[in-house]
Amino acid sequence: MAREQALNARKQRNAALVEAMLLAAMADGSVSQVEIRALLRRVIERPEFEGTKPDELNALVESSAQRLSQAKDLQEILTSLRSRLPDHKNRMLAFGLAAAVAFADQRATRMELGLLKTMQAALGISEDEVAQIIDIIEQGGSLSEALGEPLERLYAEVMVLVSAADGQLKEAEARALVESFAADPLFHNVSPERAQGFVSEAVSALAVEGLPQRLHVLAHGLATHPQRLKAYRLATKIAHASGKASVAEQRILDLLQATFGLADDEVSRLDQGAGA
Repeated sequence: MAREQALNARKQRNAALVEAMLLAAMADGSVSQVEIRALLRRVIERPEFEGTKPDELNALVESSAQRLSQAKDLQEILTSLRSRLPDHKNRMLAFGLAAAVAFADQRATRMELGLLKTMQAALGISEDEVAQIIDIIEQGGSLSEALGEPLERLYAEVMVLVSAADGQLKEAEARALVESFAADPLFHNVSPERAQGFVSEAVSALAVEGLPQRLHVLAHGLATHPQRLKAYRLATKIAHASGKASVAEQRILDLLQATFGLADDEVSRLDQGAGA
């Protein structure tokens, strides 16, 4: 049931992202080939659409265009987008994708700029965020530069991977996870609500994308050796929260060690520090 809910949420989010791009493409009354190519390129480069087959993408674009054509007005469309984009990162992504399509031919018409301004207000995107996104788009950069995962989110995901290793979150593990957020200076700027959001996002991503893909994301996001050591230390703290790490938890620790390229002596010291 949880996996089905996560898959449905992913489907709804991706449809909203496509609709945001189509909305920008249709803003001036015509959809150019340049805009369609920009839409497809942005879909291909975004991990949110990874694993989507060509026929599935075609169906998604067609259904999104139909939904837009049946809407009563722009406000109805924007309200629907906001409801299917539950967090600020996804709303920023939707705005960024729409802007990328609007600027696909190196300029945006007055109608396209007007739409982006209306979308900005509806999705709660700040002026600074808009400026950063537009600057990256004009330079031909990837939206990942503007939407990069905060390190705290990635560290939280490492802890969640270990917590969920055996299919259940033990009381001691949950307590250790909460204590890590409360006590570690790394998370001193993370509110309880944001911390819960990090955990929910990590659980959903794991359910939808699977462990290999999430390890790939962690390896890309935690690029420096100190960051990887820090992540592994947090993982061992969770694994040893209730005593000795289980077989499933140790498997996750082994995968993290291999993914992060940590030496055996480094891992041994961290395990001993965690009470192994």
